[in-house]
Amino acid sequence: MGVLNVIDRLLAVARGDAAADVLLTGGRVVDVFTGTVIKANVAVADGLIASVGPVREAVEAVDLAGRFLVPGLIDSHVHLESSMVTPFEFARAVVPRGTTAVVTDPHEVANVAGLVGVQWLLAASEGLPLAVLVMAPSCVPATHLATAGAELDAEDLEVLAQHPRVIGLAEVMNIPGVVLGDPAVHAKINAFEGLPVDGHGPGLAGDWLQAYAAAGVGTDHETLTPEEAQEKLRLGMRVWLREGTGARNLLDLLPVVTPATSRRCGFCTDDRHPHDLLDEGHIDHLLRLAIANGLDPMTAIQMATLNIAEAYGLDDRGAIAPGRRADLVVCDDLADFRAAQVFVGGDVVAENGQVVGSWPEPSADPAAVLRSPVVDLEALDLRIEDSGADVRVIGLVPGQIVTEHLIEGLAAQDGHLVADPEAGLAKLAVIERHRGTGNVGLGFLRGLGPLQGALACTIAHDHHNLIVAGGDDGSMRTAIAEVVRLGGGAVVARGGEVLAGLPLPYAGLISERPLVEVRGQLDELAAAARRCGCDHPDPVMALSFVALEVIPSLKLTDRGLVDVEKFELVSLAVEG
Repeated sequence: MGVLNVIDRLLAVARGDAAADVLLTGGRVVDVFTGTVIKANVAVADGLIASVGPVREAVEAVDLAGRFLVPGLIDSHVHLESSMVTPFEFARAVVPRGTTAVVTDPHEVANVAGLVGVQWLLAASEGLPLAVLVMAPSCVPATHLATAGAELDAEDLEVLAQHPRVIGLAEVMNIPGVVLGDPAVHAKINAFEGLPVDGHGPGLAGDWLQAYAAAGVGTDHETLTPEEAQEKLRLGMRVWLREGTGARNLLDLLPVVTPATSRRCGFCTDDRHPHDLLDEGHIDHLLRLAIANGLDPMTAIQMATLNIAEAYGLDDRGAIAPGRRADLVVCDDLADFRAAQVFVGGDVVAENGQVVGSWPEPSADPAAVLRSPVVDLEALDLRIEDSGADVRVIGLVPGQIVTEHLIEGLAAQDGHLVADPEAGLAKLAVIERHRGTGNVGLGFLRGLGPLQGALACTIAHDHHNLIVAGGDDGSMRTAIAEVVRLGGGAVVARGGEVLAGLPLPYAGLISERPLVEVRGQLDELAAAARRCGCDHPDPVMALSFVALEVIPSLKLTDRGLVDVEKFELVSLAVEG
């Protein structure tokens, strides 16, 4: 049916001159525009809402029996790659929970495979019941302080901007480049003039925040405190409250959400691992968490629907109103939000947490993102010479991706610094895996517990080199070798024995297996890590963020230790 015919029929149904495809009756419609709940009928024609209120003739009538009808939920910022599964598997996990659209930044796969990686993700998410709306990655590589597998310049982003599901520019992490007017950074911003530009400014305040906002950055999901959120809101930015697996900031920021500010706030998950998707849920979990801690249910639903749609110019969704997509969620209780039924384009796609019908799996050639690690195992040297000085140590912070910048005196053996598992100190290495440069960054990590063995993986935000932490060099080398053999993934080893492994052949980030199976493999990894003394609840997620050189305070890349506040490489040894 042509566009004109769709509009003609939509108008005819809206006027009451033609029968709707579906009429949802007997429900209580959540009106996010006025913040009220109304008893109304909703008529659907060709996947669009034709009318809200009056009775209409319809081919099919569905009695909602007094239940609530809510707009489909939207995630304002998520990296699909962090689910470790394909977009198809991700959709099967979140749509039955009520999420019908996500705004995603595919910079994880882009940092490994570049433009073709983003194009693969677009192909792999085509035609799903979940609308995957892409923000073009702005920082590939994230900084000059690490070696990524690819680069995206303004011309590459202009290619992406032609795709109908690319809607803006993703999180701009190069704050100095924005604030100081770097031409390359601003060429990317200018390529998306008039479209949304997402931010990434943890702790950013004062004059630099003024300049960041002046450059056109409109949102931030990295806000850490209510005071920081309030300053960003005052400057016209929108603040997304994040509750992911690695970083959980929602409850910290909830006090900033007031009747005066709530319409400039929204929810995002950012990075969410399989066990959280399966056990807690997606945006539905954030709704329940916020409401249980005092947020008004109507405000929470606005923050998960209309607020995000308005921020990204998604006028076709985010509310139950004529002309918008019939992406709808039926639930029994707004305060304890759980999707009983999910409609996408007016069709039932999920009921009671389960997929309904046969969803076509998109066709996307995996060859575009197959990237085995390029590591010379024989030349690899993990030794750290002892200079006699105190050294910098990365300290994990529970529930956060920020880290501490610790200074400690360490033990040495045969003239080399070593881990101290019983004291909770692991050796850390980040090995460049994309280009065969031989770069190896070495350091120490506190926070995994008394690790007697090693954990290695090819998930190391955002450059995604091979990262490994361990209690001894032998275990570390075993884990590294197995990750290389798998073609990417995560491994736990002790001595010369591999205890558990998770293959991630797609860019070293994504499995081709179902979500439940990947979750089982992650559970085996965590159990193996615990047998080695690791007491962190999610060691893979924790380790994956230790290399993210844009999040304070101290990080490690293949080029060495990064003092994030100074935005520069620093020596392991503290001189003087």
